Amino acid sequence: MHPLGETPQPPSTSEAPTPAAPGADGLTVTGASLDEWHQVVEWAAEEGWNPGRDDVTSFHPTDPAGFFIGRLGTRPVSAISIVNYSEQFAFLGYYLVHPDHRRQGLGLATWQAAFPHAGTRTIGLDAVPAQTATYQRAGFTAANDTVRHGGRPERSGTPAAGAVPVTSAHLDAIAAYDRQCFPAERRPFLTRWLTADGHTAYVYLRDGRIAGYGVIRPARDGHRIGPLFADTPQGAEALFDTLIGHLGPDEEVSIDIPEPQQAAGALAKARGLTPRFQTVRMYTGHVPDTWVARTYGVTSLELG
Repeated sequence: MHPLGETPQPPSTSEAPTPAAPGADGLTVTGASLDEWHQVVEWAAEEGWNPGRDDVTSFHPTDPAGFFIGRLGTRPVSAISIVNYSEQFAFLGYYLVHPDHRRQGLGLATWQAAFPHAGTRTIGLDAVPAQTATYQRAGFTAANDTVRHGGRPERSGTPAAGAVPVTSAHLDAIAAYDRQCFPAERRPFLTRWLTADGHTAYVYLRDGRIAGYGVIRPARDGHRIGPLFADTPQGAEALFDTLIGHLGPDEEVSIDIPEPQQAAGALAKARGLTPRFQTVRMYTGHVPDTWVARTYGVTSLELG
């Protein structure tokens, strides 16, 4: 995401960190603790990003050194996360400047101080369409559009079959399956994500093996599904219908769908969800696009 209210040109991936940008005198950028990052999540919620209610508790331990806050004196004014998932892949998000301090160069200064954390890794991010040219100048290339669909989901009218609740016995197999759907191995994160308070997780079994899994969690507004990975449209449909099964008729759901996955868009439409907004997934290096075939809903726009 871009720093809301600003349109800076980020530095190239090879640019050395600098303590400040023009207009950002006095800004210091340091790592953020889990407690400090909850403030950044509040900023994101106020901007309408609708984060999951406790996403940060699962994501922060993935790379505690990858969360940065910019301060003027002791006051937090800007933020960015660059989470290193592996030696090859990182994801950038939560690029924010507090509304009281925009258009002063603070977003760019925060970027410059934090960006080297990723080293030579390929970096992914989700950008609003208006900012794609800015990120292209920084070395990012657009891979695909992602569309958030939301609304009060309609039930299919037929019981979903093949989806069973996730247990500890599934974790190793889910991690192996997830690696086919995400650019890095993330077993420790999945252990937290699948079992976090309020999260409901199911696997889809076919001939006794995992052929998909999905998670639904409470958000600031309604619930968010993510990820939703499946080998087939039938598996994705069974998982979606099972995940929403415990919701009341007036509860809303949102899911972020990569646009090349046409079957996912068809499923969302069939369940009465409508497009809400669009982002562009971008990378600094090559990421195989084979993951899209199984991705009916990404885990998180903020953190990958």
